[in-house]
Amino acid sequence: MTTAPATAPPGVPAVDADPFSPDVLEDPLPLHTRLREAGPVAYLTRYDVYAFARYEQVHAALTNWQGFESGAGVGLSNFRHEKPWRPPSLLLEADPPRHDAPRRVLSTILGARALRRLREQWAAAADDLVEQVLTGADTELDVVPALAEAFPLRVFPDAVGLPPEGRENLLPYGDHAFNAFGPSNDLVAKGAPRVAELSAWVNARCAREELAPDGFGARIWEAADRGEITYEQAPLVVRSLLTAGVDTTVHGLGAVLHAFATHPQQWDRLRADPRLARVAFDEAVRWESPVQTFFRTATTDVTVADGVVVPEGRKILMFLAAANRDPRRWTDPDAFDLARDPSGHVGFGMGIHQCVGQHVARLEAEVLLTALSRRVTRIEPAGPARRHHNNTLRAWASLPLRLWA
Repeated sequence: MTTAPATAPPGVPAVDADPFSPDVLEDPLPLHTRLREAGPVAYLTRYDVYAFARYEQVHAALTNWQGFESGAGVGLSNFRHEKPWRPPSLLLEADPPRHDAPRRVLSTILGARALRRLREQWAAAADDLVEQVLTGADTELDVVPALAEAFPLRVFPDAVGLPPEGRENLLPYGDHAFNAFGPSNDLVAKGAPRVAELSAWVNARCAREELAPDGFGARIWEAADRGEITYEQAPLVVRSLLTAGVDTTVHGLGAVLHAFATHPQQWDRLRADPRLARVAFDEAVRWESPVQTFFRTATTDVTVADGVVVPEGRKILMFLAAANRDPRRWTDPDAFDLARDPSGHVGFGMGIHQCVGQHVARLEAEVLLTALSRRVTRIEPAGPARRHHNNTLRAWASLPLRLWA
């Protein structure tokens, strides 16, 4: 983090704004509009980094892993010069060839066969949870702990093979991991006292003997037995699941429930055709973008739009959320609309680093929304909602809703 504003390179619009400030984290949309209107490339003088906020440039950077690497870190910290706070992720913070084998193993484990096996089980769990929370014809509850957190914390750790004890550690661990992609601000400092404790707990859960024999984690270790990955890589691949597999889904569910509460006609549309549940989740991920930003690092001098050159070794900040509401790509981008085809959004990334667990998240959302659509006729706000601030994630701390059965 710079101590004084940097000077923008010639020909690049300078933007003196802090995307990690409380005001922006509370409402990032004005900054996103400002960055898109500044041009295809802007320069954040506070952090001495290039910024991409239009869909075309964000998509191009995400898919150009040769020019914009992840291996130097997907946060502000540059691993070429700074030691990361934990061993880098073999998926998120690695590039080919180091990235290839772990990605291939996890893609197979989280593939269509696994999801077919889990669908019936997760649908029953969703029905059970909805039955638990609906106490009458008019149920008022905070859906963040009651639904958005409760469902992923129940089904996903089960699928990985974790024991029930200690699962509450996953959310604060993931929260700190995503905060750490930003600058060393108050949000990072808030999580620092528990980093060692939470990291130790997560790392211990990645050991083979801690994992149930029929879960995703055990299958990762079996891939090591077959020589597809090394035994040193296996626990790091399990850790990748535990780091990114809960928080992002929690916040995606919060986003779609908020969307339906504020767009009642879209809830009516889903109830009339529950097959739209997956479209609804993807549209919410586009509209709200639970993962707001990621960094990359130029591997060489990379020429981008308008002849601007990002020099080798320099960081770029990709505003995924801004790209997902870019009017150059989307018609009426600020609307949450189930008639839209949201495919192509960059809320799960794009290219070789696209979220490997996105289909798992979609299945969790699909079964929960389907269960709700069978029982709930209307969703309404039931009190002031409160945001949870994170340097990377867009999240709700509290979302009181009234569910009419």
